[in-house]
Amino acid sequence: MRRWLATAAMAGLLALSACGGQEPGGTQATGGTAGGKQQVEVFSWWTGPGEADGLKAMVQIFQKQYPNYQFFDAAVAGGSGDKAKALLKTKLDGNQPPDTFQGHAGAELQGYIQDGKLEELNFLYDELKLRDVFPSQLVEQISVDGKIYSVPVNIHRSNVMWFNPNVLKEAGITAPPKTLDEFIAALEKVKGTGKIPLSIGSEWTVTHLLESVLLGSMGTDAYNALFKPGANWASPEVKTALEKFNTIMSYAGDPQDDWQPAAKQVADGQAAFNIMGDWAYGYFHNPPEGGLGKKSKVDFDWAPSPGTEGTYLWLSDSFTLPKGAKNREGAIAWLKVAASKEGQDAFNPKKGSIPARKDADKSLYTDYLADALEDWSGNKLAGSIQHGVAVNQPWLASINEAVGLYLGTKDVAALQQALDAAAKANLQ
Repeated sequence: MRRWLATAAMAGLLALSACGGQEPGGTQATGGTAGGKQQVEVFSWWTGPGEADGLKAMVQIFQKQYPNYQFFDAAVAGGSGDKAKALLKTKLDGNQPPDTFQGHAGAELQGYIQDGKLEELNFLYDELKLRDVFPSQLVEQISVDGKIYSVPVNIHRSNVMWFNPNVLKEAGITAPPKTLDEFIAALEKVKGTGKIPLSIGSEWTVTHLLESVLLGSMGTDAYNALFKPGANWASPEVKTALEKFNTIMSYAGDPQDDWQPAAKQVADGQAAFNIMGDWAYGYFHNPPEGGLGKKSKVDFDWAPSPGTEGTYLWLSDSFTLPKGAKNREGAIAWLKVAASKEGQDAFNPKKGSIPARKDADKSLYTDYLADALEDWSGNKLAGSIQHGVAVNQPWLASINEAVGLYLGTKDVAALQQALDAAAKANLQ
């Protein structure tokens, strides 16, 4: 499998891992036992506001239901999990797996399964009757040859356009743009006010933007076909989408360190638009100790990414059972909490996502999350590129490499050539 990051970056990650993780209360995690309790090492990338709050809520349930175990937070910071997944690969290759780790449902897990790194979880699905409470399409995405390899804790939407109503009003924009051409026209109007038309974060957030533009330009069926045998990334339709993407990127502000500071520019009225997944809702909405404490429809608002209304560009966070886990029974205990109605209802409202379970308490999901629940049940579906549904990890690495080169050159033709080569190398 192709390495994801340069050797120097990997060395930095290994140095980070040597420092250990932090438990939610701030205690340094050491592995083994703590106060006579067996530690359960849970590896994720949930460290930012909103996501960390959701994790903490689920941890409280875990520690109440399983008092003989001590939660060990092995989270690695970095939006979308690129740094965490790179470090995870070294742990798995070195036969030092965490007890359980977060992974996106879909193609992202295929490499781990093919390499024999995961235990199948059919026994847990049978015990908890999870096939009855998870959507069948979701179970299908996390199964290989009838075997299920992860427990999904949520559903996220990638194609959300967040905007500041006051900045739009100042620019004379009376309604959120519905098409990519309307979006480009709105960006031009905002530019005339001196505000940032479009905020972006680190490199992965640009790939995140790209998937929404591809979907908005090509439509659902053509977008989904890009990830099936016979896909043609060299087509005129892809070229048109990439040209629109290039125009949109010409309105982007200076890249921020990650998605949170880019989203904050919108909430603070410095920028008009940001294309980001619905985890941004928890960050915008949660109280200041865990978010920005902003008021929806006043400080921020949302709409489907331009051109994508009626389609849910989806992803799902899930947890796995690695082979050789030091505390297998503790990991299974964590998976039971992650799968439970109580665990998902505690986690998702704070995370800014909707539950994977069909029987969750709908009264807990208000405002944006109520919209998401309704759309999930009725929209067409398309799988996220950046977040592991549509492409496996080597393919995503090639896409991110192509986007990174584009950011330096703004060469659309070279970007299309690189994306086409990546598809041909990974579609068998």
